[in-house]
Amino acid sequence: MTTHATRDKLIEIGADLIAEQGFNATGINAVLSRAGVPKGSFYHYFSSKEDFGLAVIDAFAEQYDARLAAIFEARDVSPLERLRRYFATGKADMLSCDHARGCLIGNLGQELSARSEVFRARLDQVFRAWERRLVACLEEARSAGEVSDDLDTQALAGFIMAGWEGAILRAKTVKSLAPMECFEAVLFRQVLARELPVVS
Repeated sequence: MTTHATRDKLIEIGADLIAEQGFNATGINAVLSRAGVPKGSFYHYFSSKEDFGLAVIDAFAEQYDARLAAIFEARDVSPLERLRRYFATGKADMLSCDHARGCLIGNLGQELSARSEVFRARLDQVFRAWERRLVACLEEARSAGEVSDDLDTQALAGFIMAGWEGAILRAKTVKSLAPMECFEAVLFRQVLARELPVVS
């Protein structure tokens, strides 16, 4: 394999292992072994384990943002339907791993934010980029008359991100999609629902 391909493979395998067992529990040798790369070669590709972890975050964020772009930039459905597709994708991901992994960025945020300012800052950048996607979607929904005109899209995007990440965590602990489904239902039925005019 080329150097670039080997590096990409290490990042891909590292992301899988970190999603399964966390960053601190993922040993460099385990990544190299699964990748079939000779031990001792790690530092040819990364300056440190922290550098490797940041590369994993960057790769995941880039791939996931491409998925978000496909969802939120679609013009064949309404803005709120795009939001439903976003939730549907998250639930499908959770089912595909039997409720074992959850969100890699969310997992790393819980594990590393209090221990490393470098990781905290990078993870926060990723979350803020996701929130901007939500803000844009909600602003389109407001312009289309799907939600209230006085909706605070910035605040609501932050609420959705925090609530959805919490629902993902809870889904892992109960081994069920129920928390994610509950969050989505409350959001659409009680938060986003427009008040209908009273007919006298």
